[in-house]
Amino acid sequence: MSAERIAVCPGSFDPITLGHVDIIRRSLRFADRVLVAVAYSATHVKSGMFGVDERVEMIRETFAGEPRVQAVSFQGLLVDFAKAQGADMVVRGLRAVSDFEYEFQMALMNRRLWDGMETVFLAPDLEHSYLSSSLVRQIAALKGDVSPFVPQNVLRRLNERFGGAS
Repeated sequence: MSAERIAVCPGSFDPITLGHVDIIRRSLRFADRVLVAVAYSATHVKSGMFGVDERVEMIRETFAGEPRVQAVSFQGLLVDFAKAQGADMVVRGLRAVSDFEYEFQMALMNRRLWDGMETVFLAPDLEHSYLSSSLVRQIAALKGDVSPFVPQNVLRRLNERFGGAS
């Protein structure tokens, strides 16, 4: 194993929010590099608002000034992706107790699939504790102001899609 600590922050990021940005930036306190991994998921029936490639592009734009953050897409099992990337740590944000049950189950299953995988849970900044991509999508679709919740590059794309105010 290399001396470089690589963390994977997986998710759908549809779209990336300031809550995600907070968790990813704070991950750099204990990881040398963070791979923001957008999942192509065969287990999700619904299609996303933004395509996977567009989500990866938005993440790259958001972190353009931070070379230690890389946005990538992946298919298949997270543990297989992490191993292939030389990562042994998953970072997940927990907004509420309801998130914990699912995330805890996933962390245990990932460790069972590969005992070299550790999961780190981070509590969000209080300012972002209620924030989710699905809420942002709903507000944007109804032409509400999502500027307090997303990076500027994401706001532009949402406004283009829904005709909201810039």
